[in-house]
Amino acid sequence: MSESPQEHPESGPRPRLHIGLTGGIASGKSTVAAELARRGAVVVDADAIARAVVAAGSPGLARVREEFGEQVIGPDGEMDRAAVARLVFSDADARERLNAIIHPLVRAEGRRVVEQAGPEAVVVQDVPLLVETGQASLYDLVLVVLADAEERVARMVRDRGMDEDEARARIAAQATDEQRRAAADVVIVNDAGLEDLIRTTGRFWEAYVEPVLRGEQPEPEPSAG
Repeated sequence: MSESPQEHPESGPRPRLHIGLTGGIASGKSTVAAELARRGAVVVDADAIARAVVAAGSPGLARVREEFGEQVIGPDGEMDRAAVARLVFSDADARERLNAIIHPLVRAEGRRVVEQAGPEAVVVQDVPLLVETGQASLYDLVLVVLADAEERVARMVRDRGMDEDEARARIAAQATDEQRRAAADVVIVNDAGLEDLIRTTGRFWEAYVEPVLRGEQPEPEPSAG
């Protein structure tokens, strides 16, 4: 965990503690984010922002339409997310072109929300592609949630209605667990159920966040859970 600078490297005055939260699809990251919010963190959800910046009528959606055509626009004028997913998860070039449109918009809106949180806040930015987009250095601390790949596939099939091939393609399109570990200050391994994940998140808060709120420097540990 690095010393907290007085200015965020991109956006001026920064919060008391700025945490980057990431993990693969269906890893349990959303549960961790919800527990951190319950404990008082301001959670900036990159997925929610990504949906907003390409809402019907937005400049972001206009750029997506220009790049990919009407095939990615639904009859309601919204982006057809299923069509986009089929396109980008089977085509790395298409994925990069889409990311080049959406990621700068998401980062700009995320910076705005962080600034609004104020200098005393604990801000958690939930960024699914934090590792893939090289953002680890922007945060005081990077928290990574990991889960077994086969269990993640099972969750996507069971909870999200994906077929197995689609689930595996989603995982393959993201960073590996080794890449995430390399970027992490703290790793939570989600391998023992929901209640254990919530307890482990609480231990993370107590070990890493509460000392900062008391004006102390926490002692880094390689993992949690």
